[in-house]
Amino acid sequence: MVLVIEGLFPFTSPDGWRRMFTQLLALRDGQIRFFGLLSIVGGLMMIWWLMP
Repeated sequence: MVLVIEGLFPFTSPDGWRRMFTQLLALRDGQIRFFGLLSIVGGLMMIWWLMP
């Protein structure tokens, strides 16, 4: 399921995906870690919300 979701953006907009990827390369390590932490927390909250 993760691969399906991750593949949607490059499939629908390859040029936009390429621009986003080059912008990601310009970020500092701390900024990338912060976005990674937000993704982890968001994912855990979604699991907690969806599991009865």
